[in-house]
Amino acid sequence: MLRSLWLTRLSKPAGERTIYRHALKTPPRRILELGIGTLGRTERLLEVAAAATPTADLTYVGLDRFESRSPTDPPGVSLKQAHQRLHGKARVQLVPGNIDSALARVCNHLGVFDLVVISAANDERHLARSWFFLQRITNSQTTVFVESAGRTWSVLSKAKIDEMAARSVLQRAG
Repeated sequence: MLRSLWLTRLSKPAGERTIYRHALKTPPRRILELGIGTLGRTERLLEVAAAATPTADLTYVGLDRFESRSPTDPPGVSLKQAHQRLHGKARVQLVPGNIDSALARVCNHLGVFDLVVISAANDERHLARSWFFLQRITNSQTTVFVESAGRTWSVLSKAKIDEMAARSVLQRAG
């Protein structure tokens, strides 16, 4: 109880508090995160979600570049470290690679998510190609949080995701 209060009201960075408040108010059972970075946000999010959902019922899928990070990318953890740190917090599936290619490989097997968190650390080109796949694994009840460069979080509607998916298909078509 105290930890949840701290995470939703006092934790740093302050912009992430909205995600934790949402997860506490509407506990997600299936979480997708694009760009996990150093795992701090992931661990806190799973802690809040586990407060309302048994760990056995909580599914987390994380996509990240892991070891293939370039020197200009923000810091992050290795795939092995991520598995070690997230073990026991939920049913965890980690998918290495750029988010567009990773989503293309696994999206038909994932199903629909309750909560999607998209980090600003993702390359904009890869994110633009991901909307088509995100459209397939979200529905009108899915909450999609997108981080801006200023570390603020906004919620995208299903209609906006569909619009960006259509735009990305048209760009690829020519």
